Amino acid sequence: MQIFHSRLHAGHVPDRYAIGRDVLPARETPDRVDALLGALRDRGHDLREPIDHGLAPLRTVHTDDYLNFLQTAHTRWQALFAGTPRGEWVQPYAFPNRHMSARPDSVLGQAGHYLSSTTSPIGAGTWAAVLSAAHCAVDGADAVLAGAPVAYALCRPPGHHAYADLGAGFCYVNNAAVAAHRLAAARGRVAILDIDVHHGNGTQGIFWSRGDVLFVSVHADPDWGYPFFAGRADETGEGAGAGQTLNLPLPLRTGDAPWLATIDRAIAAIKAFEPAALVVSLGFDAYEKDPSALLSVSTAGFRCAGQRIGALGMPTLLVQEGGYAVEDLGINLAAFLEGVGT
Repeated sequence: MQIFHSRLHAGHVPDRYAIGRDVLPARETPDRVDALLGALRDRGHDLREPIDHGLAPLRTVHTDDYLNFLQTAHTRWQALFAGTPRGEWVQPYAFPNRHMSARPDSVLGQAGHYLSSTTSPIGAGTWAAVLSAAHCAVDGADAVLAGAPVAYALCRPPGHHAYADLGAGFCYVNNAAVAAHRLAAARGRVAILDIDVHHGNGTQGIFWSRGDVLFVSVHADPDWGYPFFAGRADETGEGAGAGQTLNLPLPLRTGDAPWLATIDRAIAAIKAFEPAALVVSLGFDAYEKDPSALLSVSTAGFRCAGQRIGALGMPTLLVQEGGYAVEDLGINLAAFLEGVGT
C-alpha cells in the first residue's frame, strides 16, 4: 500500500490551548505521527513524501481569502507581538457569532473570523505542515486514480473540522475534502465515510449542496462532544445535495457491537449511492482509552470496521484524522489495516 506523509508536520508543535479558565496540554502533537509510522514500518508499506502541488488543489474546496490568512497570519501577528508572550502563536480571543459577522481587516480580528476556537493556533511552522498534509491527500487520491486499490494519506494536522473558510478543532485545510473533490472531478460520484469520534462538520459544510459526493458520519452525540453545533440526524443536505448527507450519532460510551452495526448502516448507504471511489476519514479517537472519552471502541472493533470497509472492494483512500491515545495508535492502525486487507 502506498502511504504519503510529510516530515514538515513536525514543525507544527502546539503545546496548549484554553477552554474557559482551563489551559490544557495540546493533544494534536507530532508524536501521533511517530506512533502511526512505527506501525506502518513494521508492516513494510511503501512510505513516500508528497509532491508539491501548490495551492491549486486546496482552492477547489477553500476560499482564496481564507488560504491567504493561513499563509500570512503568523508573519502579520509577529509584526504586532514579536518578543512578547503573545508572539509565538496566532490565537483568537474574540469570535463572530449569530449577531456579529463582519470580516475585520486586522490580523487580530481575522484570527477570530477564520479560526473558530483556541484549538487551532498558528505558529511559525503551521502553514508548511498544513500545506504538506493536503499534498499527502492529493497524492493519495492520485494513487487511487492510478489504480491503487487502497492508499493512505497520513495527514497532520487533520482536516475534517475545516470549512471552506474556517479552521476549527485542530484542523486548517480539509484534507479529505480536497481528495474527494479531486476523485469526483475525475471519476464522478464519490462517498466519504467519516468514523472519527467527532462529527466531520467541515466536510459536511463543504459538500452540503453537492450531489456528486455522499457524506456519511458515524460519531458521538454532538450534544456532549465537539463540534456541538453540527452532526445531528436531521442534517441531510440541501439543493443538489439534498439527501446526500447521512449523520449517524451514537450515545456516549457506545461500544463495539452498536458502533459496528451503525457502520453497517453507513456502508449500506454507500453501496446504494454507487460511488466510483471511497474516502475514509480515519480517526481512532472512538477508542475506549482515548482522552476524548466519548465512545468505547476496542482494537478488535477497529479491525472489524476495516474488514467491512475492505469488503466493499471499492477504490479507497484512507485520510488520517484524530486519535489521541498515542501509546495505542499504532496497534489500532495495524488492526484496522489488517481488517482492510493491506
